[in-house]
Order: sequence, then C-alpha cells, then structure tokens
Amino acid sequence: MNVLRRTLAWAVVALPLLGASIVAAEEPQRTNIVLIMADDLGFSDLGCYGGEIDTPNLDRLARNGLRFTQFYNLGRCCPTRAALLTGLYPHQAGVGDMEPDLGEPEYQGYLNDRCVTIAEALRPHGYRTVLAGKWNVGYQRPQWPVDRGFDRHFGLLRGASDYFDPRVGPRNRVSQFALDDQPFTAFTGDFYATDAYTDLAVKEIEEKAGEKPFFIYVGYTAPHSPLQARPEDIARYRGRYREGWDALRERRHARQIKEGLIAATTPLAPRDGRVPEWRNSKEQDFEDLKMAVYAAQVESMDRGIGRIVAALDRRGVLDNTLLMFLSDNGGDGEAEDSTWDLPPGVKGSSYIYGRPWAQLSNTPFRGFKHEMLEGGINTPLIVHWPAVVKSPGISREVGHVIDLMATCLDAAGVGYPRSHNGRAVQPTEGRSLVPVFRTGTRAPHTALCWEHEGWRAVRQGPWKLVAEPRGPPWQLYHLSEDPIELNDVAAANPGKVRELIAIYEAWARRCGVRPWPELAPKSPISFGSPAHTGSGR
Repeated sequence: MNVLRRTLAWAVVALPLLGASIVAAEEPQRTNIVLIMADDLGFSDLGCYGGEIDTPNLDRLARNGLRFTQFYNLGRCCPTRAALLTGLYPHQAGVGDMEPDLGEPEYQGYLNDRCVTIAEALRPHGYRTVLAGKWNVGYQRPQWPVDRGFDRHFGLLRGASDYFDPRVGPRNRVSQFALDDQPFTAFTGDFYATDAYTDLAVKEIEEKAGEKPFFIYVGYTAPHSPLQARPEDIARYRGRYREGWDALRERRHARQIKEGLIAATTPLAPRDGRVPEWRNSKEQDFEDLKMAVYAAQVESMDRGIGRIVAALDRRGVLDNTLLMFLSDNGGDGEAEDSTWDLPPGVKGSSYIYGRPWAQLSNTPFRGFKHEMLEGGINTPLIVHWPAVVKSPGISREVGHVIDLMATCLDAAGVGYPRSHNGRAVQPTEGRSLVPVFRTGTRAPHTALCWEHEGWRAVRQGPWKLVAEPRGPPWQLYHLSEDPIELNDVAAANPGKVRELIAIYEAWARRCGVRPWPELAPKSPISFGSPAHTGSGR
C-alpha cells in the first residue's frame, strides 16, 4: 500500500474517533493492462480455436472473456509489433519492412520520432511500464524499449534465438538480449526463454501491483523457430501427430464448427499445392517429432500465462486487469537452414516445423506468415476483463493491431498525446475496442489496408482485395460468403475492384509505401551466418 493509501486508510479509522462528519474515500482503482503476444502462432493452434494442443489457461480466459474471429495483424514480426506499439500502420512508424534500413524514412527498420509507444503514452499518467520478451523494432541505442517508454525490459531485441542459450547455435546472429539498459549474456544452465519472460512478468505483478497501475507487454518468442522445448514437454506430444496433417486439419476444422468459430457451411481450404499428402510423407516419425516440439512450445507458453493470471489473482487485481492475447502472424510456411546433426528440440538445433504443419496451424484458411491471405494475417484474439466483459462469447467484430493503442488508452482513461519529447506525433489510426468489450459492437473502420514486400490487401466491410508480389492481378473475395478466399469474384465486380484499388492507392501514398521489389535489399543481409539471407524474421 503506498503512502497515499496508508494515509487514507488511517483517516477512515481515525475520523470517527475525532467526531468528524466526513469519511475519506480512496480514489477509484486504475485499470491494469497485460498484453501478451505469441510469435508465429496460427489461428487454430489453441484449444479454444480448435486445436489439439493443451492450452487450459488460455482456454479458461476465452471461456470467461471474448474470442475474436476477425482480428488482424500485419503478417510478420516487425511490422505487427510496430503497429501494435504505436497505433499506426508500420510504414508510418518507420518499419515498413523488417530491421534493415532500406534508405527511406518509412523503411528505416526502427521506430521513428514521429510516433509514440503505448508505454510512452501511459507512463506520464502514472503507469509502470514493463516489457518481458521480444522487441524487434530497433536493436541499437537509443532504440531499445527503455528508450521508448518502458521502465523495465528483459528479453530479445531482435528476431529469434536459441531458447536454452542464445549465445550458441546458428541463431546467435540475432541473439541480442538486454536487461533494462544493458546487454545481457548471463544465461544459466536452466535458462529457457519462455519461462524467463514469464518470470519477469510475475515478479513485477507480485512486487509492484497496488503501487501503481501497470502496463505489462509480454512478447513471447514461442512458438517461433528454432523448435526447442524441455524434454518432458516434448514427451507428452510424441505420437500425437502420427495421424498426419491431413487428418488433423479435418479434426480442427470440425471442432471450429462445433465451437461456433466458423459457420457449418465454411469449407476447409484445400491442401496447399506444395504440401504432400501425409500418406506420401517418407519421414513420418521425424515429422511427428517436429510437431511435438512445436506443441510443447505452445503448452509451455500457456503454462506461463497461467502463472501470470495466478499472480494477478493472488494480488487481487485480476478483475480490474484488461488482459489481451494475440499472435503476430500466422503459421510460418517458409523454408530455413537447419542443423542436421542435432535433432529438433535440443539446444543448438535450428529447425522450423515446415509448410505442412503451418497449414495445420492456419486451419481453416489459405496462406501463411508473410502473406496477406487470411492464414497469414488473421490472429486469435482473446480478451479477458471481468470488470467490463459481462457477456463472454465469440466476437465477429473486425479489428486490427492498430486498434490496441487506442484500446489501452481508453481502458486507462488516458488521451492520445499530440506531442512527445517536444515533437508532434502522428494521429493514431486505430479505434478503441472497449465498446466491443462493453456492448459487443462499435463503429467499424472505413477500410483497413496492408502492404508487405509486395503483398497488398484492403478490406472494406465484407470485401477484401488481395494482390501477390509477382502473381496474378488483384483478387476480390466476399468474406461473409467466402471466408476461406476460394472464389475470386473480381471479374464479376469490376466497380468494387476499382473502388478498393483507389482506397489502397490513397492509403499507400499517405503512409509512404514504396514499390517492391525496387526497394528490396540488393544483396543478402548477413547477421553472422553465411547461410542466412533474411532480416531476422
């Protein structure tokens, strides 16, 4: 209890003894905010979204809160985080692509000084601000979390690393960890990244809850590659995936229908043409192992979330805490170099689970991480806020990560700043979701737009227009009738296509979107591994 509350508590007891005719009352409790993001988690991986992975803690939050079915991210790590933190489209915040500076202000690879983070907006109003985990929007000073409004940070500054010891393995090219304002390299023998991030969040709640309202952002790297988990967690899933991706996709699809997440008439997307039938897979035991490790990573994260919820409950602040959980993009169908002399799961290995399992993760949709199809950008969103959400269930309202800044400020009773550190900041693009939490609905966005490395999309009401970097012309889908994006109706609706292209082009000019691949790096970006040609992913 802080000094003010001790004083007020004494006054309530003392005033009757003094014959006073008034009684002091404590100020209303401020809303706490816990924002949790998974990394590369697909739409159907959680039990409450149709998956077979054991996620009892998230399932419980979903049963007592809201599950969104049309909530969008930006399809990849860096741009999603930039939009989430700032309430802007990523190009506006300086992260139009990934970490490398591509020579344009909208593509500098770190947050610019014309945006403000949720932490920077909340801290001046008395909030304690904490980041436990992945940052990925600037890895050099003064771009660290503590430079952008966070009181505390422990975690990964860049894309991914070894879970057991970030100093080893092929991923040490991106293993830059920080503890507050200092680099961190003191990894003990029992270190496991998922547990370490949970530990900081729990410690902050246990030690600081009640002193100030808090904003805790937990950026788990799970279940992003490399596939690494504790042996006992992996063992629980060994053999569960011998049924294969075809049968399991059908099972998840059936559960989604039963849960009411999708309509009974919603088909399952056809198997991707680059994915073989399970019966033709020549390494079924090895594939079972890979997915067992992935599932173990998800369960480990869920167990950590259970610890966070238990800490909130012990401190008596759970009811007045807005807790939101989502993923930064869909399941990762990209190929990657692997350390073949080590099996999946162990320290130093560098496996990704692969396109077949990624399509399972993204059930029932088409598409993968990096792509603007629903499988790449439609994320689970679970909202738990007992003080406000009085009608738990499934929400079909359309939302976007740009909405989370406005949502957090609305929940905190704080206005969006016009300036920060003497500089004007851009107006937020997002709209608060709090009306959805209270009443089930809100005024929708006029339109939402996407661009990432040549992938483009715009959504207006039930209509969605999509274009691939080097693929066919714009494709048009009516998502109310065709949520899986199977039937391109562009030829039958040329007027709607022209209308949405005009919306997209106006948005692209306003946000500084540049042509791709003209803007793409002209040579591979190396972070210390000659086999690596990406940007930290």
